[in-house]
Amino acid sequence: MQKESVACEVFPVEALIRSVRGQKVILDSDLARLYGVRTKALNQAVKRNRERFPDEFAFTLTSEEFACVRSQSVTASKKRNIGQPPTAFTEYGAMMAANTRS
Repeated sequence: MQKESVACEVFPVEALIRSVRGQKVILDSDLARLYGVRTKALNQAVKRNRERFPDEFAFTLTSEEFACVRSQSVTASKKRNIGQPPTAFTEYGAMMAANTRS
């Protein structure tokens, strides 16, 4: 029986934290990567549990905010579906996302 090889990506979490609207946040795609899930699955879980994510915990970036964040970051996805602006999670939102079942 062959063992599956597991890719392990190591990066400092601090490099994923951005400042948007005066808050430290992490983008949905980066948070999903940290949790080992697809961004779509993370966002679906958040939608199903919207009451757990008030605007103080998670908010959708405007196209201008996303362009600014993307231009400052090598980790922000440039392949993102333009029709789906990213969600930014605050520290509390990221913790809530960890406890949300997909």
